[in-house]
Amino acid sequence: MKRILVTGGSGFLGSHLCEALLARGDEVICADNLFTGAKRNIYALLDNPRFEFIRHDVTFPLYIECDEIYNLACPASPIHYQRDPVQTVKTCVHGAINMLGLAKRLNAKILQSSTSEVYGDPLIHPQVEEYWGHVNPIGIRSCYDEGKRCAETLFNCYRMQCNLRTKVVRIFNTYGPRMHPNDGRVVSNFILQALRNEDITIYGDGSQTRSFCFVSDLIRGLMKMMDTQDDVCGPINLGNPGEFTIKQLAEAVIELTNSNSKLIFEPLPSDDPKQRRPDISKAREILEWQPEIALKEGLSKTIAYFEQLLKEAPDFCAR
Repeated sequence: MKRILVTGGSGFLGSHLCEALLARGDEVICADNLFTGAKRNIYALLDNPRFEFIRHDVTFPLYIECDEIYNLACPASPIHYQRDPVQTVKTCVHGAINMLGLAKRLNAKILQSSTSEVYGDPLIHPQVEEYWGHVNPIGIRSCYDEGKRCAETLFNCYRMQCNLRTKVVRIFNTYGPRMHPNDGRVVSNFILQALRNEDITIYGDGSQTRSFCFVSDLIRGLMKMMDTQDDVCGPINLGNPGEFTIKQLAEAVIELTNSNSKLIFEPLPSDDPKQRRPDISKAREILEWQPEIALKEGLSKTIAYFEQLLKEAPDFCAR
């Protein structure tokens, strides 16, 4: 049994990771300041004697004992990370420094949840880990994009200078139950609009592409990466290489919800990537990992979650 710290542990990805680690038999400490995380995501875990919740902001040092650290703390949707861009940068950079310092003191393994946003609006397709990216350093998304890029730099520096056992994964679009209903992402937006029979809003002409990875597949990848030998440090892409246009996604949601929603089109936000698809060759070879859940299967599970959420917690879903 390992004692594992998950920062951002009551968020969308973090809560699923905490659940999977507990199911494996580990002891889990969930640290979250609840800026975008929600306690309802971890209600089912609170009575587990191997689970502990700490309300904590990673921009401040944390003094605990653990064997491994998954650093997931950071708002990940544009609506949330643009709400307080200074705090977003601090979470990425100060949070990484504090968690790396903790790992150094404990000689613990530490994994950084980086993002496909480090590639910016990519000039190569699909995106491979060797690609340095095409990022606007002063755009509206830069607080997150550049914050995550700096965090990767910090992880690499601590590895080289302090011989720390670091792991970096670059997470592509992930969806599933426990997504925040108001995070502004296409999957949650489209599903809620469809369930309410509202017009579905597409920004741009809908031809921009994304790749959608179901949450259980992503969590498997995170755990496989942490369990690799110490010489495997990444970065490694984790995502689903299946590529869909935003318009195709909207049409699939309308079909699966049997909705009367119509598509409406609005101007594309600044610096919105035109295409996004991971090359997961390294994940397949090194981690022996690839996604298993097809888009329509994952959407059906996510739709069922939001249908239940609208019944049980309509105030939580209110805009």
